[in-house]
Amino acid sequence: MTEIGDFLQSRRARIRPAEVGLPEGVRRRRVPGLRREELAQLAGVSMGYYTRLEQGAADGASDSVLDAIARVLRLDPTETAHLRRLARPGPRRPAPPEVLRPSVANMVAAIRDVPVLVLGRRFDVLAWNRLCRRVIAPNVAFDATPFNVIRMIFRDSAAREIYADWESKARDNVAFLRVSAAKYPGDTELAALVGELRTEVPEFAAMWDEQPIELCATATRVYRVPGVGELEFTSEMLALPDDEGQHLAIYHPAAGSATEEILRALAAETAGVV
Repeated sequence: MTEIGDFLQSRRARIRPAEVGLPEGVRRRRVPGLRREELAQLAGVSMGYYTRLEQGAADGASDSVLDAIARVLRLDPTETAHLRRLARPGPRRPAPPEVLRPSVANMVAAIRDVPVLVLGRRFDVLAWNRLCRRVIAPNVAFDATPFNVIRMIFRDSAAREIYADWESKARDNVAFLRVSAAKYPGDTELAALVGELRTEVPEFAAMWDEQPIELCATATRVYRVPGVGELEFTSEMLALPDDEGQHLAIYHPAAGSATEEILRALAAETAGVV
C-alpha cells in the first residue's frame, strides 16, 4: 500500500455507510467503513481513477477531485491539506539544513516568566529557556540542544512520569510528525527518525499506523514537575514565517491559577542559574 492509500483507507474506515445515506447492505463488510466503489460514486469520480489514486498513480489530481473526496470523508482542513500533499508530492529534494536565527535565540532567552522553546521540523528543540527545561524535561541538560522531543517521549521512561496525559501527548506529537513527514519528503533524517521509532518502539508504530494528522496548535496539559507537583499549562504553537518548518511553543498558565503562582517562584529560581 502507498502512503496516500494508507491514509485514504484509514479515513474510509471512519465513515459508516448510513452517515452518507447508503444502506449497510446484507453482506458482511470485509473492512469497516466505505468501500472504494462507494467513495468513488459519492465523490463523482470513476472507480478506476479512485483506485489509481490510492495506488499513488493518479498524477495531477485536481483540487476539485481532492476536495470532493475530502468532503465525502469529512476531512478537516489539516487533513485535506495533507491529502493534497500526498496526491501531488513533487520531487524529493534534499531538505535544507535547520538553522536557528540568532535573533530567535535571543528572543527565547529574553523570555523568563513562562516556558518557551523553538521546535524544528523533526521535533528537535533548537532553543529553550531555563524555565521550559525545568518544567518539561528536568532530566535533560540545559545545553543539550538540539535534542529530539519525539525520541524523548517514546524512549525516555521519565517522560511518562512528567506528562500526566502521556498517551494524548504522544499521539498529538505523532500526528504533527506525520504532517511534517509529508511536507518534507526529502528530509532523510526525518525519515530515519520515523524508521527508527517504527522499528524499535511498538507504541510509536501503532500510533503512526493509525494515520493521525493534526497540527496541535493549541493544547492544555498537566506536567508533573519533580519537587513541585502538578502544573497545568496551555501551549500555543506559532509558525515562524521566516524559518521554514520551525515553530515557537509558548506554555502559559491560567490567570490566577495555582500554576501561575508556582511558576513565579520557579522563574525566580531559574533566573539565578548561570
